[in-house]
Amino acid sequence: MEPQERTPSAPRLRKLDLFSGSLAARTYQSLREAILQLAYRPGELLRKGDICAELGVSRSPVSEAIARLATEGLVDVVPQAGTFVARFSMAEIREGAFLREAIELAAIEMIAPAMTEDQLVQLRRNIRVQEALVEDADFAGFYKLDAEMHAMLLSFTGYRKLGQVAESAWLHVNRARQQVLPVPGRVAATLKEHQAILDALEARDPDRAREEMRWHLRQLMKFLVPLERERPDLFDPD
Repeated sequence: MEPQERTPSAPRLRKLDLFSGSLAARTYQSLREAILQLAYRPGELLRKGDICAELGVSRSPVSEAIARLATEGLVDVVPQAGTFVARFSMAEIREGAFLREAIELAAIEMIAPAMTEDQLVQLRRNIRVQEALVEDADFAGFYKLDAEMHAMLLSFTGYRKLGQVAESAWLHVNRARQQVLPVPGRVAATLKEHQAILDALEARDPDRAREEMRWHLRQLMKFLVPLERERPDLFDPD
């Protein structure tokens, strides 16, 4: 695996005091976030010395963080070569999308008939902020609110572990999705899909809510499949 060099023009890791837990845990959270947000590109060589310097830590917490990231499949540790950000895997993306769809369709069908006004208010507020972010072309901000909306819907089921299971299943899809969000018109289209889901929930119509969610979730693969052809350098051959 050949390293892909990149000269950083700005810090790519958020400061550790913005996270919680032990030093190793905070180092892991900062590095994981940067990888998921594509601050480190698929195939890029991770230089421990640079990470230590940017975060102001020794090599030990960085090594622990990388070991955790390797178990998640976010980095590849290659003996005698170094540690590289994992390239996308279409097989993992398809599996993650399948699992997330199964979870979210079951969840929205369950919650739709029993939506409370307070829950609807929370969703409306989230989507109003999404609208402002679309107007500002703030892709990172929109992505964050998008994730919060989906987490909110799962939380309405009352199942405490459901969000964690879904996030784990969606991990590799989420990272690849960052490459798609800047596609012209995609964020605006995603917002309309979210609004259609909200409309179905306001009507407390489980069948319509399920179909709107299914349509929404399946749009992403329409962009990721051609991405594999257009940018084979970002993908591992499965």
